[in-house]
Amino acid sequence: MAEVVLRTERLVLRGWRDEDLETLVELNSDPEVMRYIGEGKVLDREQSAAALASFRERWAEQGFGLFPVELAETGELTGWVGLNVPRFLPEVMPAVEIGWRLLRRHWGRGIATEAAREVLRFGFEDAGLERVVSICHVDNEPSRHVMEKLGLRQQRLTAVPAHGRPVRVLAISREEYARQG
Repeated sequence: MAEVVLRTERLVLRGWRDEDLETLVELNSDPEVMRYIGEGKVLDREQSAAALASFRERWAEQGFGLFPVELAETGELTGWVGLNVPRFLPEVMPAVEIGWRLLRRHWGRGIATEAAREVLRFGFEDAGLERVVSICHVDNEPSRHVMEKLGLRQQRLTAVPAHGRPVRVLAISREEYARQG
């Protein structure tokens, strides 16, 4: 399968490269970035390398996945935004989730929203998805705000079975997306 590359006014969303591991390690080792992810624990280099390998595998298996997000002007990698199957929350399955993780220095600049808008477009128009969910820890207000800007609406409050942390599930259908114009 050919690499999918998406572009926005400020960003390039592309396939994973070996050299992306350094940024992924930085991202996953920041306690503030990771506090609402999974159990809230940081990942080490080995775990980040395994994650990078799994990101590539999921693209090959599913035809969609997580995109590394670069600033178009400088090529600096800011983190990732993309689509994934949220197997960690069986009650929402079958589903495809949109999510993001950015280096802290890139927070508050609209990067997650800009990239996620393009990924949502890709999901509905190119990948043929019928519905997209997004899941965040109940205290993660910045992520919830991005989800709502994208047009997703809360469906339920629940807890992740593996660790019991409370999460919100928001969703948008293809029809709801199309009505947004």
